[in-house]
Amino acid sequence: MNPQDLAARLSDLARDLQAKDDVDETLQGIVDAAVHTVPGAGYAGLSVVRGRDTMSTPIASADLVHEVDRAQIDFAQGPCMDALYDKHTVSLPDMGAEQRWPLFAARAVELGIGSMLSFQLYVTGNDLGALNLYAHEIGAFTPESERVGLLFAAHAAVAMADAQHAAHLALALDTRDLIGQAKGILMERYKLSPDQAFALLVRASQHTNTKLAQIADNLARTGHLPGP
Repeated sequence: MNPQDLAARLSDLARDLQAKDDVDETLQGIVDAAVHTVPGAGYAGLSVVRGRDTMSTPIASADLVHEVDRAQIDFAQGPCMDALYDKHTVSLPDMGAEQRWPLFAARAVELGIGSMLSFQLYVTGNDLGALNLYAHEIGAFTPESERVGLLFAAHAAVAMADAQHAAHLALALDTRDLIGQAKGILMERYKLSPDQAFALLVRASQHTNTKLAQIADNLARTGHLPGP
């Protein structure tokens, strides 16, 4: 893939991902685009590792990816469990000859995987985000695959961050609206000031050990405010 074609494809990717409606759609768009963009990739998945020991793959291009990534979880070994914390790219060119993570590699071979290429998307403390690419063939990933994949991963990381920020912002706005509705109900019902109504919501939240947003949502839906 020449530089002009790659630049055009990554530009299209950025526009497509920005047009997605939610985080899940954005993540699915990333894995689908990875298969069509990175040379040699047959399958792709996005994995999240928390605390260096709890891994999940919420989005994948095929069920096979979930099965392979499950091996990293089951055997507590694989590129996502250690190497990717310190490296931006980890290559497993011949899964059958892989010595760093033998149990994981053996299971991957049983599932028909010949090679793997992983990219670090982000590291926050002991938490990691990774893009994993798989192929049935041995040696499917070339230096060009790594070059293209690194650029793709950089765009994917930005898209993920933007989507998550938008989701958090939407949630914050929804929560603010809910609390505003609940305050209005209490102000009307008990002739309270805004501060007094908010204090009543906070007291109910503390008394029931329930999040303030849940208290507000319940009040808006049912008209009921739990109390001592």
